[in-house]
Amino acid sequence: MNDTNNLIEKIKEGIQEKKGKNIVIADLTKIDDTICNYLVICQGNTPTQVSAIVDSVKEFAQKGAHTKPLGVDGLRNAEWVAMDYADVLVHVFLPETRNFYNLETLWADAKLTTIPDID
Repeated sequence: MNDTNNLIEKIKEGIQEKKGKNIVIADLTKIDDTICNYLVICQGNTPTQVSAIVDSVKEFAQKGAHTKPLGVDGLRNAEWVAMDYADVLVHVFLPETRNFYNLETLWADAKLTTIPDID
């Protein structure tokens, strides 16, 4: 498993640890001029849960993939938090904010992988 795939796996585990829902992984590697190779998009039901997911992703990525985010933005109101792991951008949304921005549809050519929710 290469470093990027391992990082994505750890990000996914971090999201699931805090019951993040509707995880979608967008593979942008076949698209020219994107700022990253992968997007991991998910949601939490409350700002508190969004923040908990972000903390969990940081912890799992640090322990399992030995990497820290280059930046994290949006924690103040925790409606949409973006985490920058260079090749992988993680977006943690509140449901209504996610529906509004609908990032999954911005890259029509991206290969989308939906991860089933863990209940």
